[in-house]
Amino acid sequence: MHALIEYIPLILFFAVFKLVDIYWATGLLMVTTLIQVAYSYFKHGHVHARQWLFFAIAAVFGTLTLVLHDEQYIKWKATLIYAGLSLTLLSSRYVLNKNLVKKALSSILENANDSKQAIEVPEPVWNKLNLMWVAITAGIAVLNIYIAYNFSLDFWVNFKVFGLMAITFVSILITIFALYKYFPDEEEPAK
Repeated sequence: MHALIEYIPLILFFAVFKLVDIYWATGLLMVTTLIQVAYSYFKHGHVHARQWLFFAIAAVFGTLTLVLHDEQYIKWKATLIYAGLSLTLLSSRYVLNKNLVKKALSSILENANDSKQAIEVPEPVWNKLNLMWVAITAGIAVLNIYIAYNFSLDFWVNFKVFGLMAITFVSILITIFALYKYFPDEEEPAK
């Protein structure tokens, strides 16, 4: 459910773009992102740094788009988010010695494991997954800006909504397949 809520601004952006134009869609994106931040604060008592970052980027580039009446600014939003994510994954691993992919997926694997058996994934696998996600997010950042400047606005919006979702979904499937062999067998009793 939480993942669906995160996609609401994007879905509304797409719908309003198709019905009205990029400027109304941008304004709605800014408002819905702010509503997400407020919802998170009132529901959980805090807002994750990632949400603040997404809101800040949407607010800055959305405001530039609306004030200057130039859609080029909003096109940079996804590139900055994905480039920032790529740099964060890379620097956290090799500067801070923390594998954020391992940290995020370990907690998900523990919560999804009904057998309560420990899921042991070798460190080199986590490092490869981290590098894979660095490459994917960097690739998305480059691809987004390439499409933004070499294709029509309509094509870019469709890519932003459907292309990025498809790339993310395929990347998640690849990650699951890479981790699948480390899942405990369902027939084995818990140790």
